[in-house]
Amino acid sequence: MATATDPAPEIAVRSLQTGRQHPAIPPLGSSHASSCFAFEADFTADLRCIPMAVRRKLDLAGVKLKLQHWSELGAEERAELLAWPDDPGAIEALREHLLARSAALGPGRAKELPRPLDEPWQQGERLPELVAASCRQLGLAVGGAGWAGLDELQRFALVKLSHPGHEHRNLPRALAEFGLLEPGP
Repeated sequence: MATATDPAPEIAVRSLQTGRQHPAIPPLGSSHASSCFAFEADFTADLRCIPMAVRRKLDLAGVKLKLQHWSELGAEERAELLAWPDDPGAIEALREHLLARSAALGPGRAKELPRPLDEPWQQGERLPELVAASCRQLGLAVGGAGWAGLDELQRFALVKLSHPGHEHRNLPRALAEFGLLEPGP
């Protein structure tokens, strides 16, 4: 178990270069499931916030882990959750692990949630209206055709960053990182 004096775990930051063709959607269990995006760099060095890769795994597992739960875990445990695979068997094991582990934490046992089915981030055909509306609100021109070239984790991040009530601070950075921003007039 890591202590407060342990150095922060080394985190893989993945960044897609603007203008390059996006890779095909990777299967579950890809290395993308264990990496952080460049737009998350402000807080991924020490994993003080839950990275998108972990948030996606939590959604897939049907577990609502509060930030307080996350904060009570040591740096090594947080890095382990980031590195956790996302194939169906691993997601089931993650669910069981987190429900048991969180019971010993201050906020108590994590809440169970319905597992996602046909969520906008699981659909690769077209840019969801939620994302398009947030982009319009920010005055951003987004290439909707690029949505189909994103992997599931990238789509997950954009949907989460677009939710109503979210400050959308990282949405423009994520769109730029994924090569979806169109040049302005």
